Amino acid sequence: MNKKITIAIDAMGGENSPYKNIKGISLFYEKNKDKDDYYFNIYGDEKKIKTELNKYKISDKIFQIFHTSSVVSDNETPLTAVKSSKNSSMWSCVNSQKIFKSNISLSAGNTGVLLVISRMILKTINGVSKPALAGLWPNKSGMNIVLDLGANIECDEKNLVEFAEMGSALYKSLFENDKPKVALLNIGSEEIKGTDIIKKAHSELKEISKKGGFDFNGYIEGNKITDGNSNVIVTDGFTGNIALKTAEGTAKFITDNLKKYLTENILSKISIVFSYFSLKKFKDKLDPRKFNGAIFLGLNGPVVKSHGSTDAIGFYHSIDLCYKIVRGNLMSQIKDNLSHLNDSE
Repeated sequence: MNKKITIAIDAMGGENSPYKNIKGISLFYEKNKDKDDYYFNIYGDEKKIKTELNKYKISDKIFQIFHTSSVVSDNETPLTAVKSSKNSSMWSCVNSQKIFKSNISLSAGNTGVLLVISRMILKTINGVSKPALAGLWPNKSGMNIVLDLGANIECDEKNLVEFAEMGSALYKSLFENDKPKVALLNIGSEEIKGTDIIKKAHSELKEISKKGGFDFNGYIEGNKITDGNSNVIVTDGFTGNIALKTAEGTAKFITDNLKKYLTENILSKISIVFSYFSLKKFKDKLDPRKFNGAIFLGLNGPVVKSHGSTDAIGFYHSIDLCYKIVRGNLMSQIKDNLSHLNDSE
């Protein structure tokens, strides 16, 4: 890309803001000092933002601050928040894509409000019936894209097929050297299992995959998601959100108990010395901050939702995700993939 990648950031969204948000920017800056292809439009309380920026040696050539007078509360409903959000850091951050041609927006604020605001401002891509919320999910050989994670409770086969095309586009934008391998989350791997909606989606994806945009691996069960044989996992938002929360809870259960049992007596503490590097690799593999950032797909511009309770490192990973998405030409990838659906009609 010839022009700079411009990332719009809601500096006031999420817990411990704007401290973690600005520190996240500083971490990205430190790791990418050798690059000059990015720029930040930062939205929020100008005085607080400047106070935080002054703590770090960040070049003033890579950012501009836009003062906003309000913040969307985590406790607000989308309906009440949207009515009074037009002067908020979140609204301005998303609207930056229209006003200042920012390439992508990032917020750690209220998920429901962010989704509604994003749909209002950016609108849905022509031909997409429902936008989806996609997330990163580690597997044995790399990374999965899983969607939908909660934006749509009820989905039909058309939605699932669109999710597959958009998820494949996201995967290609992040991992350009790997081919997307799509699978439908189901209660079994046999073609006779599942609801009528899933069966219809299976049949359509089997045909569409012949166009070469992705390989279709059929059905996948929940216990196979991390195997790595498929890397784009498609499901409805109800099932996807439950699967995600279950996986997060299981990972926390394992790491918490491992820590407990390895520190309960002198012998187990000594064993840590001999297995330190293996344990560190294990901890790093399951560190949720590395996968922080869910992506709204299907809008006329990408929006990334950082976890509200993440720290500066987690927010840095969301910024890095934004940078990679734009550099990988996500929007062009999505439009190319959706053309497969138009051709099949």
